[in-house]
Formats: sequence, structure tokens, C-alpha cells
Amino acid sequence: QVQLVESGGGLVQAGGSLRLSCAASGRTPSRYTMAWFRKAPGKEREFVAARSWSGDITNYADSVKGRFTISSDNAKNTVYLQMSSLKPEDTAVYYCAATLFGGSILSAHYPYWGQGTQVTVSS
Repeated sequence: QVQLVESGGGLVQAGGSLRLSCAASGRTPSRYTMAWFRKAPGKEREFVAARSWSGDITNYADSVKGRFTISSDNAKNTVYLQMSSLKPEDTAVYYCAATLFGGSILSAHYPYWGQGTQVTVSS
């Protein structure tokens, strides 16, 4: 079992930045690939970014490439999502997830999820 706790969401103006954190605990979290997904009202949950703890696998959705960066602090078992140049369409609940499927973009491959953190981007 892996437990995930997100933090860092909030309200930001378009063009601004925000950093989300996901603290992982439990059974050998370093074996897992960590990812961020998001769900906007009325839309399906979508993949945002994924990263292995070693950093050798990194994957981004086309919609966030060049604006978002996923990173990790292995000593703290924490994964971050640095979001820059935010747009109103980035408004969503952001979820941290963990899987043993390296680099997968499919939410069905992620058995462990955090509770989510709200990000709202105003225009």
C-alpha cells in the first residue's frame, strides 16, 4: 500500500504559477512511477505528467508541455508539479497517483490515488 497526500492547490490568475506537492508514504514508494492527473467539471479525468523516482522516465500531456514540470525529492518521498503560464482551462482538481507500470498515462493503471487538490485559474 502507498498513501498519497497532495497539497499546494489554490486560486491563481492566468499567467501565474503554482506548485503542487504529493507526499508518498507506505510500502517502498521509490519503486513506483508517480503521476499527476486532473479532472475538470464536466470532463473526463486526464493525464498530466508522470515520472519515475529515478527520473529516467518522464512523460507529459501535450497540453502542458513546456509549462508544467514534474520533479521529485527522493529524500522526502515527495513529488512536485510546478505549473507555470497557467490558463483558465487548467482549472481542475489535481490528483497524485502511483503505479508500478512505468510511465503509463492511463488512469486505470494507477491503483493508488490521493484525495485531490483544487486549482482554479481566473481569467
